[in-house]
Amino acid sequence: MADMRMKMLFAAAFAIAVPTGTQAQDCNRECLIKMADDYAAALVAKDPSRVPLASDVVTVENLKRIGQDEGLWSNATGGVTEFRIPVPDPVSQQVGLMAMMEVDGEPALVGIRLKRENGRIVEAEHIIAGDLSEPQLNNLRAVRPALLREVSEPYADARGRLIHIGMSYYDALDLGNGAMTPFSDDCVRHENGFQTSRNAFNQPAGPAGGQSDPVFAYLGGLGCEAQMNTNMWEYIDTIDNRRVEIADTVTGLVWGMSHFRHDMKEDRYKLIGVPGADHRVIRASTGAGFDMPAIHIYKVWGGEMHEIEAVGVVLPYMSPTGWEE
Repeated sequence: MADMRMKMLFAAAFAIAVPTGTQAQDCNRECLIKMADDYAAALVAKDPSRVPLASDVVTVENLKRIGQDEGLWSNATGGVTEFRIPVPDPVSQQVGLMAMMEVDGEPALVGIRLKRENGRIVEAEHIIAGDLSEPQLNNLRAVRPALLREVSEPYADARGRLIHIGMSYYDALDLGNGAMTPFSDDCVRHENGFQTSRNAFNQPAGPAGGQSDPVFAYLGGLGCEAQMNTNMWEYIDTIDNRRVEIADTVTGLVWGMSHFRHDMKEDRYKLIGVPGADHRVIRASTGAGFDMPAIHIYKVWGGEMHEIEAVGVVLPYMSPTGWEE
């Protein structure tokens, strides 16, 4: 009898812990990736009915709320190319997709975040960076293989650890302390297609890219952690609206969103440990300053950050985020 009671208690506890109705509504990893691909295709087709949008879906594009006849819904003219990085998260029921698309007939780097509730997309967020140069496009024709590679079990990190490491990047950047993020020695960062770390220290200047200023060439040659420690991002005032809620434990990819603000009131910032900088570097002021909403994808395995792929767009200083009530 006691054994029977134990079995009944176990069965009841299991039923409470795993409600069948909730499980039936979940969208797994493959489902979320398909939802993102379908959404991108619907944008190009200019047909919102192709995806399950909630009646009250909120869509924010480059910090502005848009309707289903605006933004990418009206000017996406070409679908996703070979450059395509999906980041699904069944736990948060969100998915990120960074991809090259065609906008108004021109190549553009696009970031899309979707949030799903009760089988419907309730949030959609777009960041679009266009006007890309040939050096940028060269790095946006195909995804770096390491980004999409599945992480083998001995090196795989739990979702909570992935989220924590992704969040730490903004603190390291904001406080100029590379030790706050567990960067791997091989960490390489791309921003809007530009490689911005671990470049050759002596880069030829010219139309193909490069940096003639030896100070900036040196900064661009440093690794991810070493750059943080030079104070080179002192011109960033704040990093607002930080959201790191999407992580894929299969590929070790973490999706981070943020809103950088720069007042640009100072044109000189002290550098630390940079040869030939005379302890200072000139930053060109943009007068009224600027904001930059951005998406960062972090590749994490073995507890370290190995790759970063980012997209951002310059917008007016102190712009609202688009998510205010």
